[in-house]
Amino acid sequence: MNVLEPCDLLIEAGHVVPVVPKGAVFADHAVAVKDGRILAVLPRAEARARFLPAEIVSRPEAALIPGLVNIHTHNPMTLLRGVADDLPLMPWLQEHIWPIEGAVMGPDYIADGIELAVAEMLRGGTTTCNENYFFPDVQAQTYKRLGFRATVGLPVIEFPSPWARTTAEYFDKALEVFDAWRGDPLIRFAFAPHAPYTVSDASFERIGMLSAQLDIPIHCHVHETAQEITDSQAQHGQRPLARLDRLGIVDARLIAVHMTQLTDGEIKLCAERGVHIAHCPQSNLKLASGFCPVEALRTAGVNVAIGTDGCASNNDLDMFEETRHAALLAKAVAGDARALDAASALEAATLAGAKALGRDDEIGSIEPGKQADLALVDLSELELQPCYHVISHLIYVATRHQVSDVWIAGRPKLRDRRLIDIDAEALKAKAKQWSRRIADIPRPGAQP
Repeated sequence: MNVLEPCDLLIEAGHVVPVVPKGAVFADHAVAVKDGRILAVLPRAEARARFLPAEIVSRPEAALIPGLVNIHTHNPMTLLRGVADDLPLMPWLQEHIWPIEGAVMGPDYIADGIELAVAEMLRGGTTTCNENYFFPDVQAQTYKRLGFRATVGLPVIEFPSPWARTTAEYFDKALEVFDAWRGDPLIRFAFAPHAPYTVSDASFERIGMLSAQLDIPIHCHVHETAQEITDSQAQHGQRPLARLDRLGIVDARLIAVHMTQLTDGEIKLCAERGVHIAHCPQSNLKLASGFCPVEALRTAGVNVAIGTDGCASNNDLDMFEETRHAALLAKAVAGDARALDAASALEAATLAGAKALGRDDEIGSIEPGKQADLALVDLSELELQPCYHVISHLIYVATRHQVSDVWIAGRPKLRDRRLIDIDAEALKAKAKQWSRRIADIPRPGAQP
């Protein structure tokens, strides 16, 4: 008589899409989970014969995918969704965003914005984000409380904020926060210098040194607009990426966000140095920032991951929509319908983001030993019929509204479209309170 092996959870799906091997779809398979990790991926019948699960979730008309990895977010800014639209980057920042942030920035704003963002991300199948904002201590506490996996940015910028008044204080506080959270299973950190035009040479050099010592990424907006290039050449006599290279931070720890303005030589440099690109197509389109040459980067061997940017410039955290835009836009920019095919797009939304964060040993694919960060996508709806190719459907047809269930480290976070740990009605009430407060803040660019 066979003795069944105990496990915590058995997820049965009509299709398991593991991302590794790339393009694979395992029909009628199951994933066994124990102690927060994936124990096995195997046919459903074999799983039933081998395991004794404490819980079985059976979704014969769903696809099980790795939790999506949002490689660039400003999640407290979810409270600024739609506050200033249809504007170029610098007027948007200087006349709207920065004045509002100056009036509301504080721990409550950070915590409430992140909770709203986490609720939205979970309902869209996202289980990890790469955060770039102020008050990293509050961010870490909030993500931890909500059981959400995050790489939290340690901000550095050359002007005062409610988080830090001087450059030295930004660095001192960054190191304090990093030390306080060292070794946490959910929360990791990256240095988050805002952009080349808001961070000094000395700060970048120190960030490069500390990033190497602590072995953490550098998460920075780079080559976002043509104006950024022009201004850098006037001020520093070189393009921003060349300046960052001179300062020693163009290497495999750099996550360069946007990168819409690239020469062939810069693409080659990124490939040689192992730079990761955070591609945010909808934000780039909305701000008219330009087009990231995704297929040229990928062809050169550069790791390209997908992010939504913040809700003030997107205006959502929908990784399904973002990935679809990335795939379609890559084809138009490259003039090649084969560019960023569906399997590569799914990889960009999962494993590529994990790789950029240095977390591809634990998340980004459905493989034994990895964390059980998983999402079920219901493919049974009328709008998804017929289905010939599951991965094609995930990229070109399915929406976040088909995400039914989500787990992080094997813990349920969304079940049958219902959030487990978040009171949705209370959260909506808090968001409405913030909207009334923010709408009354005077700002130079506001309409009379």
